[in-house]
Amino acid sequence: MKKNLSTILGAAMLLLFLAAVSVSQVQTTTVTRVQTVQNPDGTYTIVDYPVGKSTVVTLNPVGLSGATGMATILRDPNLTTIKLNLTSLPAEITALNVYAVDPAGVATLLGPIEVANGVGTFATTTPLSKFMLVASPDADLTAYAPTTHVYFRSAVPAGLTVIPLTNAVGEQIGAVAVPTTVPAEVAVVPTTDVVIPTDYTVPMLGIPTFKRGDETKLKVNFSGAMEGARANIFIEPRKRGNVTEVRMRFHQLKEAPKGQGYILWAISPDNQFQRLGEIINVKGRNEAEIKSETSFNDFGLLLTTEDLGMTKGTIIKPSGHRVGVIEVIR
Repeated sequence: MKKNLSTILGAAMLLLFLAAVSVSQVQTTTVTRVQTVQNPDGTYTIVDYPVGKSTVVTLNPVGLSGATGMATILRDPNLTTIKLNLTSLPAEITALNVYAVDPAGVATLLGPIEVANGVGTFATTTPLSKFMLVASPDADLTAYAPTTHVYFRSAVPAGLTVIPLTNAVGEQIGAVAVPTTVPAEVAVVPTTDVVIPTDYTVPMLGIPTFKRGDETKLKVNFSGAMEGARANIFIEPRKRGNVTEVRMRFHQLKEAPKGQGYILWAISPDNQFQRLGEIINVKGRNEAEIKSETSFNDFGLLLTTEDLGMTKGTIIKPSGHRVGVIEVIR
């Protein structure tokens, strides 16, 4: 009897030992995942805008059905340039005030927007580099809270992360590192490689070789559906600051298909896209112009046709067909 009991106990201990060995052979890797925690409605969207890059920011309407907003933010080492476009505003809104909210929750007035026929445009500069944008009917905001009366609030641009409020008014947000243990075979290493379709690959223009303050004329040879139309592009690096003005003048648009959106893009050496402007070709139009600027140190130019439903300030990367090849005329 004692012998049998000893045999059973020995077998049980052996099974426990084998189970422990099996578990120890499963490799695990501790992966730190960064999660952005913010109010569910996106109340705070403060981000740090990168130097030397143009960032397109969607302005989400708050309580304004059908209204749209877009901001283009260009930051250099000293100043940040902000350009806003608001459309489809209700008739009763004739003016708005634009504020930049910093990481301390302080609202700085950037200036007023005058609205005409449901459209408002605005441009300014600020020394701030970390902020969110809000548009409010109130002209005396000094701080921002979830209950503040606003009509537009900036969204988080793709590729950027919300930064924490250092002295939040209301619920605080921030990037929180959450240690998570997962099996090694499912741990994923993120990649920053950018794959650009061949159709959107363009040569750099060599902007550093252009004389600042002088205008250089480029010629566009159209292909495909745009064949027969003509356009000239004028490039002028500003004498001060890291900004280059780009103007594109279209001629003979009567030869181009009607009801199409044509968007001009600047593409940096590291494959960043900036939407410079667009035209909509309608019946009877023969000429049009796009005028914009970019802070890319060097860039190439690309013209694409885009679906009309995507051209109302929503598209931030080309998705249509390439129709232009740019050549430099010296």
